[in-house]
Amino acid sequence: MRLTSIFGLAATLATATAAAQVQAQALETVGRPVNGLMGFQPAATELARDIHNLDYMLLIIIGVISVFVTGLLIFVMLRFNGRANKKPASFTHNSPLEIAWTVIPILILVFIGAFSLPVLFKQQEIPVADITIKATGNQWYWSYEYVQDGTAPVEGEEPLTFDSLMLDGSTKVASLGDDQPIGTPQILDDIAISKLEALGYSREDWLLATDTAVIIPAGKIVVVQTTGSDVIHSWTIPAFGVKQDAVPGRIGQLWFKADKEGVYFGQCSELCGKSHAYMPITVKVVSQPVYDQWIAAAKAAGGWVPLPNEVASVDAPMGAVRMAASN
Repeated sequence: MRLTSIFGLAATLATATAAAQVQAQALETVGRPVNGLMGFQPAATELARDIHNLDYMLLIIIGVISVFVTGLLIFVMLRFNGRANKKPASFTHNSPLEIAWTVIPILILVFIGAFSLPVLFKQQEIPVADITIKATGNQWYWSYEYVQDGTAPVEGEEPLTFDSLMLDGSTKVASLGDDQPIGTPQILDDIAISKLEALGYSREDWLLATDTAVIIPAGKIVVVQTTGSDVIHSWTIPAFGVKQDAVPGRIGQLWFKADKEGVYFGQCSELCGKSHAYMPITVKVVSQPVYDQWIAAAKAAGGWVPLPNEVASVDAPMGAVRMAASN
């Protein structure tokens, strides 16, 4: 990741992208976990809808099998107990029954495979991308590079690159050297609330919102290339139905096409160290005009401003930078 001298760029960038920021902040939060609720987040892609439908089908199959097996066990306990059968049965086998309990499970598995394999293949077969983004997992934040941003390439133009860190308050999880006992959790204080509100988030988005967001247009095929800079991480957005490990030295790929504008949250889904829980992902899906305005302004300004917010971990590099235009 390159670091450049950009004093004075923040004001220029903020002015150039003000309209795009206002529209992006007005988005509805669609993909977010809710305390006390069960089930999936609303599906925002075809992949997620396929996964939901497959899950519902499996629940029905599992439910029917569970009811059948439970009923069969109860029947056997009542019908063939010692009191009901004074004389023990002496049979050794039942060929038709043995064939049935072998063939029927095979048919059930084949039936499930006929629906699950196409879903798996659809996830793994990467289509031609409209936008390609490289996501690099670091301890404990994400770095993004718009390898292909959906606009006509310009000779000599650098790809848009920025870091994305969790918005936190004044109190982090305490570690060695801190005044608080080790493991003291973060608290939702006035500092955290002000940071959330300044970027258009609500209190419910705390520990999910980041200082910069991945911004993509609705209805476009987005390919995310994942890798890690230190240990294994995992990039996931539940509402999109995607998850891919970010392994150092390797490039993984996932794709999605979000069809509803809004804000979507995810988190690193691979245990990666002490601040693993504070490594969220924020994706904002906007209209094509808003995206075009944002990407043009960010590229024109260079996309680099100093990072004013506290990072999610004291171990994150002090020189981390962010791009204000992504919010």
